[in-house]
Amino acid sequence: MTLPSNKTISNLFANAQSILLAAHIRPDGDAIGSLLGLGNALMESGKQVFLALSDGIPSNFHYLPNANLVKKSIPENMVFDLTISLDTSDLERSGGIFGNREIILNIDHHITNPLYGRYNFNDPDAVATCAILAENLENWGLTINPETATLLMTGIITDTIGFRTSNMTPKAMKIAADLFEKGANVPEIYHQALTTKSFEQLVYWGYALKSLKRINNLAWTTLSLEDRKVAGYNGNDDADINAILSSIIDCEITILFLEQNNGHVKVSWRGKPGRDVAALAQSLGGGGHPAASGADIEGSLEEVQNKVIEKTLKIMEEIK
Repeated sequence: MTLPSNKTISNLFANAQSILLAAHIRPDGDAIGSLLGLGNALMESGKQVFLALSDGIPSNFHYLPNANLVKKSIPENMVFDLTISLDTSDLERSGGIFGNREIILNIDHHITNPLYGRYNFNDPDAVATCAILAENLENWGLTINPETATLLMTGIITDTIGFRTSNMTPKAMKIAADLFEKGANVPEIYHQALTTKSFEQLVYWGYALKSLKRINNLAWTTLSLEDRKVAGYNGNDDADINAILSSIIDCEITILFLEQNNGHVKVSWRGKPGRDVAALAQSLGGGGHPAASGADIEGSLEEVQNKVIEKTLKIMEEIK
């Protein structure tokens, strides 16, 4: 794939006055950081920017600059000169937030991205979409002030779990160092995004650990809607439970099953180095990275769990 040139993207930004930015459902730090970071840089350049996330911003990211500007829907009659999708591996992951609007520019780093935009800047080697933006914003005619640097660093730190995922590279560290130099508040990002936990989140963890199961080198756990309700956890994300599962020392793949309100189950895979879970997720209608992928699968919690575990074990045995 040939990436659009710096001049092409610079012209898109320069020729647009009203710009729509949106990212994926159940947004993580990279989705939020890229949305707010690019949005802040565009607003600093004098553009009118509309920021949208169908699930809104989780409470632990409310401290970020411009978080209060994010809307959960877009009025149908609003017209934009430029529509940009960020950190969204496929259009279904957008939650329908774009409506019938064409995606002019698709900026992402998921290897399973089908390149659904008119222009597609997809770099699977990047550790985060925020890393793509940090490396290229100035080439695209924008500036990175301390607020933008903090927002972009948020995506890099969260997607790499504090620079410790297997895809970390010297290049990524240099990008992060440059953002640090530009004023990114690294201690605050670490505290808010990786360290701080709510009481309800920890109770929710308890239900996940209680349901933990294992077969050979595969471990998984399941969380129902009732678990979330009883724990009092209001988020629609994984509450960082995947980080706990992926730390199990002698398991090559871990899976988290989260029951959803719409008769679906959110399935998240994490794989140790050498285990590519992206193809597995894609075969079930999802996508992501070789080390971390997910899918939304229709069915009951038990049905989806049985189907996914059976398929994962089969693939693990075939590779072995």
